[in-house]
Amino acid sequence: MESIVLTKSQARKIILDAVGLARKAQFGTGIEAVYSVIDHLGFVQLDTNYVVERAHHHVMAARIPDYQTEWLANLSADGRIYEYFTSDAGYLPMGDFRFSLPVKKAFETQGKPLTKPEINLMKQILDRVEREGALMVGDFEDDRLAASSGWWDWRPAKVALERLYLNGKLMISRTKAFQKTYDLPFNLVPEETDLTMPTDAEYACFVIYRTLGALGICSAREMAWRARRVKGNLVKKELEKMVQTGKVKMVIVEGLKGPLYMLPNQEINIKLSNDVFILSPFDILNVFRHRLKDFFNFDYQIECFVPAPKRQYGYFSLPVLAGETFIARMDAKADRKQKMLIVHNIHFESVDLAQIVIEKFVQTLKTFVEFNQCKDIVFKRSNNESYLKAISKSFSE
Repeated sequence: MESIVLTKSQARKIILDAVGLARKAQFGTGIEAVYSVIDHLGFVQLDTNYVVERAHHHVMAARIPDYQTEWLANLSADGRIYEYFTSDAGYLPMGDFRFSLPVKKAFETQGKPLTKPEINLMKQILDRVEREGALMVGDFEDDRLAASSGWWDWRPAKVALERLYLNGKLMISRTKAFQKTYDLPFNLVPEETDLTMPTDAEYACFVIYRTLGALGICSAREMAWRARRVKGNLVKKELEKMVQTGKVKMVIVEGLKGPLYMLPNQEINIKLSNDVFILSPFDILNVFRHRLKDFFNFDYQIECFVPAPKRQYGYFSLPVLAGETFIARMDAKADRKQKMLIVHNIHFESVDLAQIVIEKFVQTLKTFVEFNQCKDIVFKRSNNESYLKAISKSFSE
């Protein structure tokens, strides 16, 4: 099949447009923009790390200038979005609910068989939720038989609740304190929602369309990743069919190994506003480390999972994007009691920054300070004192 040939710069712009970072407010403003982001991307990853504002809120604030953190909860309460663990934990549009069913079936049928006590406990918990309504882990007695051996050593009731959530018997909503409540799908899924189990081919095509729509350009590997919970899925097989019928186009990007793919109606000549964005490590743009390296020449890794002595840039460094170029990574922490955003380290990449870029970065930093409920910022260190001095001066004026 004939392939579309792109420069790396063209490819970067297509990717940034697809993920909603071609310009500020690309999806508009207000709560409807929040829904539009989720509906377009199909998935916004949720994370509990609170060093700076949580990832799902950070993703929205980077794209929606007037974002309010309660809007996700409002959309959930209205039944327009829901939380589930498809490829990772995240928020999804309710219109895609039926395509979570193969994942739930996989969680229920794959893996080692459950013991009779585990099955009985799940039945007891499900019965309680049916009788009493939504419950939290704290509503169950501590049924641990031995002392906890660590953070992820959950007690049996917690394990059972999570299993019921993963296999679709229960769903999750959140309190204002971000605690999980477990409820019946009947109480959270609107009556008009399509609950038809998709065929294997339908599920595979859905994953392909959703991944390409959200990433702009990607490989079969990245599509397969989105469907990895469903063993034996047909993503690669259906992708071949879609290429043959012209529903998906093959792409050649200069200097990169293929095959790569994009949707046939994808606009190629994208214009960027060259705005500056401070991004979450869990932003959809940053999820696949190899993509950042291949397309953007940016070798990035979140280091909160790396032992402290081996960290190069800091515990929770945030990628900083200007136009189509990553210009820095910023290890930051919000001290909410002191209302101070502490930048432990701001490491600039080997790029020359024009004055206008520094000014835009400063403005984005000021917005980020407010978003994190802080009133001021302090910089601890940087690998480029000249840039740091210019930025610090703007905050002192």
